[in-house]
Amino acid sequence: MFTEIQAGEQKEQISMSETDQTLIETRFLRLIKRGRWEFVQRANASGVVCLFPLTRDYRVILIEQFRPPVNSPVIEFPAGLAGDIAGQEDELLETAALRELEEETGYAAGRIISLGSTVSSAGLTDEAVHFFLALDLEQVAEGGGDESEKITVHSVPFAEVEDWLKAAEARGCLLDARIYAGLYFLSKHVPTTS
Repeated sequence: MFTEIQAGEQKEQISMSETDQTLIETRFLRLIKRGRWEFVQRANASGVVCLFPLTRDYRVILIEQFRPPVNSPVIEFPAGLAGDIAGQEDELLETAALRELEEETGYAAGRIISLGSTVSSAGLTDEAVHFFLALDLEQVAEGGGDESEKITVHSVPFAEVEDWLKAAEARGCLLDARIYAGLYFLSKHVPTTS
């Protein structure tokens, strides 16, 4: 199977059946070469999940954590890996999503809806992120992540989220791009006021 890529006038064919060459592998990542293209894969995980949580009183649950690659705190929706725990390599995406939601935010979802997948950065990685809508939330714990994370949980009224995000940027936070996808999906579950 061949994929044709257009770059201006020049066309390039990359054989998807070419043998991938692992250039470097660490505990969490591997650098792969396929033809002339180099990209990153996650090691020791079977998938990536991201949740868009909304409480019964229409509050958006966001998290904030420092991200070393961008040297800044980032406002995000809760997300994480599936199959990255020893003995749970075949973990279902939905199971991982529910685990990550509770671990990072302290909330459990009454309903979870699968929204499908998207690629996160197709020029850099083969990673696909599976989105879930998390509704009818109940706070069951404090949240804050596991022992390797330091997460701050934010509960923001949906009607105020745009101003809240601007204020977060003003205090030095970066915004994860998935914020915009999540707010789009969440907006379909918030009553409009006229």
